[in-house]
Amino acid sequence: MVDDLLAGHVRFRTGFVAREHEYLAELAARGQRPAALFIGCSDSRVIPELLTDAGPGQLFVVRNIANRVPVASEGDRSVGAAIEFAIRELGVGDIIVCGHDGCGGVKAALDGPGERDPDSDLGVWLAGLGPLVARARRSNLDPDVQLVRAVEDNVLAGLVVLDEAWIRPRGSRAVRLHGWVYDMGLAALRCYDDASGRFVPLPT
Repeated sequence: MVDDLLAGHVRFRTGFVAREHEYLAELAARGQRPAALFIGCSDSRVIPELLTDAGPGQLFVVRNIANRVPVASEGDRSVGAAIEFAIRELGVGDIIVCGHDGCGGVKAALDGPGERDPDSDLGVWLAGLGPLVARARRSNLDPDVQLVRAVEDNVLAGLVVLDEAWIRPRGSRAVRLHGWVYDMGLAALRCYDDASGRFVPLPT
């Protein structure tokens, strides 16, 4: 597998780099100035640059299990550090929290710890999803629908943390927040609509 990745790098250099050499050299010289911060899931099937057709230098990306935006009291500083860097140092105008249908992290939280060690790094991380998966369970909906709801609620929870911890207190009102969910089966986005209070398919 590693050999395949290295061969892919050779193709990258002989293809994309050869075509975009001047642009890449300019990026290297002047530094990055991405337009948006993208907070997404680590899932290998959800590739921010691919699903947005973004090129080098356009997205500042944070990926973790279940695209979480943890509150400061949880003790995790990596996501907060990236948000702070994106807002203060890079001046991003938009922050996107993007979940995806069938998210394994959200499903694991819904299913409960089982044999997983609750004190492991993964167990502690997934415990942060506790309130929203509890709400999904109380809905008494079909398990598949519960998962969709929990995925969407997780995105909205991330937007709330961003607004309450980063936008309002720090005077960053020029930063716009966006909630997306990626449907891998359809390869299409649903975007949160404030007016209707729901996620709606992006027109194609």
